[in-house]
Amino acid sequence: MLTVTARLPPTVSIQHPPTEKLAVSGSNRNPVQLARLYARPGFLLRRAHQISAAMFEDACRDLELTPAQFGVLTVLQAHPGLGQSSLARALGFDKVTVLRVLRGLEGRGLVRRDPAEDNRRNLSVTLTREGAGLLQRAQKPAEKAYRRLMAPLNREQQEQLLQLLQLMTGELQDEARAAFVPPAPASRQAA
Repeated sequence: MLTVTARLPPTVSIQHPPTEKLAVSGSNRNPVQLARLYARPGFLLRRAHQISAAMFEDACRDLELTPAQFGVLTVLQAHPGLGQSSLARALGFDKVTVLRVLRGLEGRGLVRRDPAEDNRRNLSVTLTREGAGLLQRAQKPAEKAYRRLMAPLNREQQEQLLQLLQLMTGELQDEARAAFVPPAPASRQAA
């Protein structure tokens, strides 16, 4: 059995599954080339995202809720009346993606889009009572999926992973196709 170790910068190496277990067609099998592919951060991040999304969708299957929909509902709960563009930036979505997600949620009666008070051409988005209820019911399954995703790591590793991901996404944010700009905290209104 062949075990491939990809060479990364000094002090970092990653063990990969034996390449003979991989379904590779043709006679030109190059385990070193495959190991390099599988050691790339982009490949690993995409694979981790696929696993995370699948776990979330499994946990929230009865609610018919996707990770993107959960994100939209969560942001709208914290920032009712947010404009569509601000909502897209708050999640790092492009405008087409946020519009697609909103149409699906609106079709289910979970959000409402109304002309914004300050500019009637813009739409502000709010949760409906049904949307708030669905978000509340989704909290436990979403947390279950999160715990399951992080289960292979001990507490220190979990914190380290999150810190490294935050560092990477923060430092490289300008490289993204869609901007990520969290909404400003809601200002307190006088009672």
